[in-house]
Amino acid sequence: MTSHAEENEDGEYERAVKRFKKNQEEEEEEDGEQRTEDEDGGDAAPAPGGGDRDHLSGARKHASAGKENGDDAHRIAPSPVVHVRGLCESVVEADLVEALEKFGTICYVMMMPFKRQALVEFDGLESADKCVTCGANEAVYIAGQQAFFNYSTSKRITRPTNSDDPSSGNKVLLLSIQNPLYPITTDVLYTVCNPIGNVLRIVIFKRNGIQAMPTRLNVIRNDNDSWDYTKPYLVRREQGKGRQRQAILGEHPSSFSDNGYGSHCPLLPLPGKSRYKRSSHEVPEVVAYPLPQASSYISHSSSSVAMVSGLHPSKMNCTRVFNLFCLYGNIEKVKFMKSVPGTALVEMGDEYAVDRAITHLNSIKVFSKRLSVCVSKQHAVIPSQVFELEDGTSSYKDFAMTRNNRFTSAGQASKNIIQPPSCVLHFYNVPPCVTEEELQRLCTEHDVPGFIKYKVFDAKPCSKTISGLLEFDSKTHAVEVLTVLNHYQIRIPNGSNPYTLKLCFSTSSHL
Repeated sequence: MTSHAEENEDGEYERAVKRFKKNQEEEEEEDGEQRTEDEDGGDAAPAPGGGDRDHLSGARKHASAGKENGDDAHRIAPSPVVHVRGLCESVVEADLVEALEKFGTICYVMMMPFKRQALVEFDGLESADKCVTCGANEAVYIAGQQAFFNYSTSKRITRPTNSDDPSSGNKVLLLSIQNPLYPITTDVLYTVCNPIGNVLRIVIFKRNGIQAMPTRLNVIRNDNDSWDYTKPYLVRREQGKGRQRQAILGEHPSSFSDNGYGSHCPLLPLPGKSRYKRSSHEVPEVVAYPLPQASSYISHSSSSVAMVSGLHPSKMNCTRVFNLFCLYGNIEKVKFMKSVPGTALVEMGDEYAVDRAITHLNSIKVFSKRLSVCVSKQHAVIPSQVFELEDGTSSYKDFAMTRNNRFTSAGQASKNIIQPPSCVLHFYNVPPCVTEEELQRLCTEHDVPGFIKYKVFDAKPCSKTISGLLEFDSKTHAVEVLTVLNHYQIRIPNGSNPYTLKLCFSTSSHL
């Protein structure tokens, strides 16, 4: 005979299952809206890897409890660890810290790969409670997308190592590379990692993408998939298998000179330059990378880092530098120099992007100051001496994972028309409900010049966004508006996700 308590428990279980199914359907609808918007804007980015198996099963329990209303949130006992779901694919740990640190000090963040979820550990229950309560009562956005919160069943996130003990650091670094645009070789990884710390060995293996571990590994030959930098004379790949080609990151770190190891050479060296100088050793096969197609284009830069001076001290910051330079190539990092006020280093996707930026942005005026753009002697931007700019933002920002980079794939890059600054801006990915007056008011609110002519293109009946042209009094006014309002988040009433305003220079000289 079934007791009354058991019947209640069975009923509660059925109700929880119904709530879970409803939440899943709502989340699928939200995902559909986001995918539609992404197709209109064309800005998808690979998801970062990372996670801990000990917490994945707990995350499944959280999903079944339902996080989109306050009552369900408190069915799980309060914990300093908060389970976050509904994240966009491109979100990284820094996005969570930036959005949630207002609730309290964050001790640790753990991403759950391919699940659009994460665990965030606060320093106390009070901070976690503020986060969960706020998320239940109002929309909390992380990297431009609304997220949902609940307490975790874990009281503490298990670290990969005993991170409380500084002397117990792990020397193994696992790099998970999703959707690589170019072949990933030991040359590439060494060039990326060695400026940070001395790399001894690299082994690349393929599993859910490409992964690599610089550590104490068993390396039997030095080639594109493995390399022991302590034993440069290991057996190399047999010569003649495939064509000998040039690598995008320049000479291998084990290149020899008469006096031993050669110095680090520029990225993308000119064809014909020998990678290995010692003729008594076999020359290993190297990997080719397709060079950007351009007519009558001669590369003159030897670095993927541009140095920009003449920046307005109070009106320019890392984000605004990104908004302007992203028209000419992907932006990896931006860092303002403390020792040289008004000067910043911009690390771009390759040296060809630097060339384009120099060609089109050198000597233009922005906020009454003339920019000087040239090639930096640095080959990478290192986040050192970070300080606060006059507007209160950080002097350093990493844009490697942002969805707003416009050259992340060959298809996406082909849609970009490289244009010099002009007095006409092309705008797109704007919700249809936004009017000319609202765009004009947006300029006024951000203290930038307004446009003098407005044109909207005819949109398809099923289109969820509109596009058009804005003409300004001068090229300088257009540049300032693009610098400030490019990638501005437009929120509409009852909308689940904001629209990212996209701006670029038009091929039209006037309307």
